[in-house]
Amino acid sequence: MADQNPGQGSLNCFTCQARDRTEWCVLDDAELELLNKGRVTKEYLPGEVIFHEGDPCRGVFCLETGMVGVRKTDADGNSVLLYLVTPGDTLGYRAMLAGEDYRASAEALEPTRICVIDVPTVRSLLEHNPALGLRYLKRVSMSLGNAEEKILHNATLSVRARFAHLLLVLIDKYGEKSTDGPTEFELPLSRHDLASMIGTTPESMSRTIKKMESDGVARFAGRTVHIPEIEILVQEFEPDHFV
Repeated sequence: MADQNPGQGSLNCFTCQARDRTEWCVLDDAELELLNKGRVTKEYLPGEVIFHEGDPCRGVFCLETGMVGVRKTDADGNSVLLYLVTPGDTLGYRAMLAGEDYRASAEALEPTRICVIDVPTVRSLLEHNPALGLRYLKRVSMSLGNAEEKILHNATLSVRARFAHLLLVLIDKYGEKSTDGPTEFELPLSRHDLASMIGTTPESMSRTIKKMESDGVARFAGRTVHIPEIEILVQEFEPDHFV
């Protein structure tokens, strides 16, 4: 992990390419200057831990480049991947707002650059800019909605349907979806992590992949996925869906 001085090159809140997708987009120039002074940029290699479950909250993490996996440990000591964080997303805000320790750990899944904003800076900005607080309230509400939807999927959909839905989400983020032809993209995760994201075992995931291949829904070669028709994939979890 490498630290960088806030004043280096393009590492600046005023020129950040991801700022328009973050909560910080509502800040004025004076507030952006305060934000810029209250942050440190860190770079992580794949596999490096950004913070551990149970660590005291020391700040909010704003992802500039790369990808981060948020994990929790189950009762048997197994690491379970909960969700992915991509550029423009913010980490650690719930612990900061609640005044508690981090309830999960965060790990870089690819070369990643993150700005860490200390707690006093974030609290000062929240006190002086109500729009920033509303942005974080919206973020928390959306996260709660996503969690409720995931619970519903796990309770009502088969493993195959949940996996098909996850593939479509990953295509939206990391691939170029085609509505009238084949789509190919690289999975950003191992099969073990894919299984944990849909609440199943790696063995069940392997059986599901083999069955989807034999049914012509998708082809898997390592981490490369080939989808002949997106519509067929959608019908796995929405049987009545038609173009």
